Order: sequence, then structure tokens, then C-alpha cells
Amino acid sequence: MNRIAQTLLTVCWLLTSTIVSASTTPEKGSEEKGAFETREYRNIFVEMGYTPAEVDAKVEEVFNDVFYGPNKVYFEVGDSMAYVSDIKNNDARTEGMSYGMMVAVQFNKKDIFDRLWRWSKKYMQHQGGERDGFFAWSCKTDGTKNAAGSASDGELYFITALLFASNLWGDHTGINYKAEAQRILNACMGMNEGEPKKYLIDPETQLITFTPDGFGARFTDPSYHIPAFYEVWARWANDGRSAYWMEAAKKSRKFLHKAIHPQTGLNPDLCQYDGSVMGGRMRGGSNFRYDSWRVPMNIVLDYEWSCADSEWQEQYGEKIQKFFYSQGVNTFVDQYRVNGELPSEDEILPAGNYPKKLRHSIGLVATIATTATLCNGKESKEFVDAFWNAKHEPDEDGYFDAYYDGLLRLFAFMHLSGRYRIIFPPER
Repeated sequence: MNRIAQTLLTVCWLLTSTIVSASTTPEKGSEEKGAFETREYRNIFVEMGYTPAEVDAKVEEVFNDVFYGPNKVYFEVGDSMAYVSDIKNNDARTEGMSYGMMVAVQFNKKDIFDRLWRWSKKYMQHQGGERDGFFAWSCKTDGTKNAAGSASDGELYFITALLFASNLWGDHTGINYKAEAQRILNACMGMNEGEPKKYLIDPETQLITFTPDGFGARFTDPSYHIPAFYEVWARWANDGRSAYWMEAAKKSRKFLHKAIHPQTGLNPDLCQYDGSVMGGRMRGGSNFRYDSWRVPMNIVLDYEWSCADSEWQEQYGEKIQKFFYSQGVNTFVDQYRVNGELPSEDEILPAGNYPKKLRHSIGLVATIATTATLCNGKESKEFVDAFWNAKHEPDEDGYFDAYYDGLLRLFAFMHLSGRYRIIFPPER
């Protein structure tokens, strides 16, 4: 694709995006189809009284905080690469790199996307051997691998972001995005060298693994379950597995029904494939904590894009809002046992080198606010207003997480403003 054609394609995408933003969006409770069919997205902030100009300015401000501000987590390397760093742990993770790519394609930032992908491919992705195509989940910021193994959510986001990039920018602008996604998918289906085979998706249950090899392949992480991503793969990966991915989406939704506590709406950090908790195998892993925060926002994404499980998802939204409202909109903490009790001291998971402490973390404030998409009650506005007004700044003890809290905050602003979208290929 030449430069003129590429420019015209991008302009067409932006015009389509503007038209969708201006269209009348459905009120909560009237959704019968998701954005795969309607291409419509609600702006919850505007519904709750904020002006479109205020919302646009806020979203841009939060984007700039993550990528360009004094507490940024995005760092460019030379003239062609960049990484996203978990500052408090002084590393780059597949989680953050793939999140950064997803944000970049959503904001039509091709330079950022390509830089992150080049760094990921050069330093993180295994080129040959038994892990060929998979990614080392953590690297030093100079690119040295901290570990060879993968965390399955990284591959999940890499694949989806690459397919969106293929749809948006095409595959002839320097990177063949679809081919890169297909290579990862083939590796994830056990087509890499070596024994035993490594699978992103457990062959027996068709659910995503915690890690695609060794001990971590025996269980899963509820926050890795984003069924609508599989629908993206089914539509645009062109890997001959469309029916398989649609079935995986259905099984992932059924899994969430089992993994989430029926009264509180809380989910464990890790659990078995049947939804049961890990028990004594991993202290505190059966509690709701850092990874768990992502589940409300992931369910919102599936509701917005697919709407294939809307009745259960709306009930879930009401349930988890009720729990956190009972804990205080401005005072709930970031770790609980799934029955709603506070964890014991030895169950609390520390963040980086900071002391163990229960906090009112903005990352969780963000993801709970997104559940306003699922709910009708007055509590929704209280959660959204609290999130809008929350300051991302150091705690009294100096704790500050620009990385995880910052990225979840950005994703939540994207959701609530209607800026987190399915990127379709151009119509022929």
C-alpha cells in the first residue's frame, strides 16, 4: 500500500469513528446486539452529564499521562523502538507491551504501535527453539530476558492488537501484522518445536492457561478471560480455526459464571479450570486482588462488543456494584477474600518493594466505574463521578503505580467514553 492510499485509509477510519461517536447510542437495558453488529458505543460520561468536550479533553489528558507525562511508562529507544515499563519493578512485561499496543491502535498511533512491536519481537519473542513464537513475560529495560516463560495474557493481547492493526493500517506498511498474529496463534496451538507441547488454550477445557507450560498450564487466571477477543480472532485471523475460537468464547463465558462468587461478584486471582479456588496451593491466590481488578472491565468489554451473555453480565454488574457500594464508594480496599471478608495479613499481596497494605487503588476504582455500562442504579453515577474526580498521585506513604494503575485508568476512560472499539477492516 502506498503512502497516499495509507493516508486515505486512516482518514476514512477517523471519519467513521466520528460518525459512530455522534450517533444515538442505546440506553442501558435496551442492548440486544453488541458492537460487532451495531458498531455503536455508549459514552457513559456524556450520559451522566459531562460534556463531549470535557470527556475528549480528559481522555487525551489521561493518554498523555501514560505516554508523555512526567510519570509516563512509555520510553522510546533509538529511532524505531520503545517499551512500556512497570516502573516499580524496573522491567518491561508482555502485559504492558501488549496493552500499550492495544491503546496505540485504538488511538490510531501507528508510530507508537510499531515501536512497541519491534521491541517486543526483538527482545521478548523467542525466535526458534521449543518456545518459538512465544514471548518472555519479563525483560530488563535493556532487553535482557528475566525469564524465558510466558504469561498467557500477553499473547492474548498481542494477537488481538496485531489483528486490529492489520484491519486499520493494512499489512504493507513495513510490518505484516496479520502474519505476525498468525505466527503467534500457530505457536499457541502447539505447533512450536519441542515436547511437551505448549498451549495458550488448554486443549481439554478450551480455556486460557495461566502460563502455557509447566505448572501454570494446570490452571487459569479469570482476568485473562476476554471472550470477545476470540470473536476477533474468529473473524479476522484467517487461521482456519474460526469455529474453534467461537466455541472458546462460549466456554470462557461459562467459566466466568463458575469462577465468580454468587453473592459478592468477586473472583479469585487464580483458579482451577472448573472455577474452583486454588486452596492451599498458592497462599492468597484464591483472593480478589491485583489481577482480579481487570475482570469487571473485561466483562464490560464482552458485553459492549458481543452482548452474547447480556442477562448474566447485567446481573453480575449489579452484584459487584452492590458489594463495593457496601464498602464505601471512596473507601473500599483493593484486596478481599471472595466472600467479601478482608484478607489476613499473610494473604495480602505487596506491590513492588512497598510494605503490605490494603489501599483504595485507582486501578480498581477505574474498573468498578466501568460497570456503569451494565447497570441502571444511582450507584453507577457515584462510581463514575468518583473515578472522574480521582487523583492519580502518590499515597501518603509514597506509594505510586504509574504502570498498572495508570494503564487500567486509561482503559477505563476509553470504555466509559466509547473510545474502546472493535476495529473493522475497510469496506471493499
